[in-house]
Amino acid sequence: MGKNKTWLVWVMFISFAVLLFGGLNYLLMGLLNFEMFSEMFGGMDSIASRVFYILFGLAAVTLLTIVIWKAFFTKHTKVAPKRTTASASA
Repeated sequence: MGKNKTWLVWVMFISFAVLLFGGLNYLLMGLLNFEMFSEMFGGMDSIASRVFYILFGLAAVTLLTIVIWKAFFTKHTKVAPKRTTASASA
C-alpha cells in the first residue's frame, strides 16, 4: 500500500476500534443489563453518551461504505508471474 492509501488504513483502524467498544457495550447490556458509557458519563441523556453513540454509528457507516466500495468498485486482477529467460528457454 502506498502513502496515498495510508489514510484509509487509519480510518479503518479507528472505525474498527470504535465499533469494538460499541460491541462490548452492547454485550454488557445484553448479559448484565449494564450500560458502560451511560455509567461512565452520567446517563443516556448526557451529551458525552450521545456523542459516543453517534461515533458508533459513524464508524459502522464508514466501515460498511469501505467494504462495499472495495467489493464492488475495485478491480481484482491477478498478476501473472514474470518469466525469466532461464524458464523460457527450458
